[in-house]
Amino acid sequence: MAVPEFVSGIVLLSVFGIWLRWLPTTSVAAGGNPLTEPQYLVLPVLSLSLVFVGYVSRMMRASTITVLGSAYTRTAMLKGLPLRQVLLRHVLRNALVPTMTVVMSSIGYLVGGLVIVESLFGYPGLGSLLLYAGLHHDVPLLEACAMIVAAIYMVGNLTADLLYAYLNPQIRYGS
Repeated sequence: MAVPEFVSGIVLLSVFGIWLRWLPTTSVAAGGNPLTEPQYLVLPVLSLSLVFVGYVSRMMRASTITVLGSAYTRTAMLKGLPLRQVLLRHVLRNALVPTMTVVMSSIGYLVGGLVIVESLFGYPGLGSLLLYAGLHHDVPLLEACAMIVAAIYMVGNLTADLLYAYLNPQIRYGS
């Protein structure tokens, strides 16, 4: 959790790209599509996701412990429901609500983290465009990129709010 994405990216790049030569060290060649060649996405995705794995897993663990100690979980177990059904229907759905908040709120940070990862791995994307606009004092482009990042962040929060109603039937929106 304490290792930022640029440090983990450099370590992953050094170990898996240079020393072991298992994965490519740069982005897809011009005209290539990284979705058809997933080996080009492994290192950037790992370096971005390693930051959040520890935080999200700790959050999920704490939520699960809280839900396991609740009255409705004990009631479901005392009613004789199978453990699998109790865990999936009662525990997991209710433990995912606070975890979903953390994950969806982190989308803005992940998009901001793309600046470093795209520069490190040579990907032309929103992060590289933000960096270019900042270095060349292109204020309209910088504002447009910031608006896109803000829109992504808002869509993430809206998705989290809509998932709340699905995960927890007690949360309903409207009248």
